[in-house]
Amino acid sequence: MSEGRLAPVALKLAGLAGWHLGWSADRFWGATPAEMEAVIATMLEQAGVGRDGGGIAPSPAEMAKLQEIFPDG
Repeated sequence: MSEGRLAPVALKLAGLAGWHLGWSADRFWGATPAEMEAVIATMLEQAGVGRDGGGIAPSPAEMAKLQEIFPDG
């Protein structure tokens, strides 16, 4: 990553971690990238958002229920 680009992103992530996770600055800066990825992935899953930003595909049971509700399509 080129110089000057990491700082704004890191500061934004620190703010989000503080706001959404209740993390202190020390906790954020002590976290590894793998820890941050795991936390963010869990938050996205809970929100129903996939890693690519799209929604998580419905399960087969959810699809069957939708087909019962909307039999024409």
